[in-house]
Amino acid sequence: MSRINNTASKLGIALAAVVSLSAFASFSQAEDVKAPAQAAPAKSWQAGLHRTDLLRQDLDVSGREVIQVLVDFDPGVTSPKHSHPGVEVAHVISGTFEYQLEGRAPVTLRAGDSLYIPAGTAHVAKNVGDSKASELATYIVKKDAPLVVLEQ
Repeated sequence: MSRINNTASKLGIALAAVVSLSAFASFSQAEDVKAPAQAAPAKSWQAGLHRTDLLRQDLDVSGREVIQVLVDFDPGVTSPKHSHPGVEVAHVISGTFEYQLEGRAPVTLRAGDSLYIPAGTAHVAKNVGDSKASELATYIVKKDAPLVVLEQ
């Protein structure tokens, strides 16, 4: 009789172990399935924004110059909030940008579109497409002033 009880006891322990292990395994698998997908970290603007100076020329107007810059944005990259000491005309060469000018609703521009940004207006540009986006930025600014002023 004790042998039967001992066997039943061992069988009960083994059955409990199997149930516990299978419950743990299904819990672990459920956790793997339910775990949120890790989004790729956003690329910083310092690493994902590339500027190529094309032209810098004094104007006929005293103390003013024109500057043209090709600006390439990697996918998902957003510029810091900034302004310029004069006007900017941004012309989208490729890709899709969202521009947010202070005090205005966001605007989306695609290749061939242009945007006038008034002097001193804080703004942000973001590549909202899946590939590199490029703009030609033309500035008419005060000579010898910093071209980009970071805003808060």
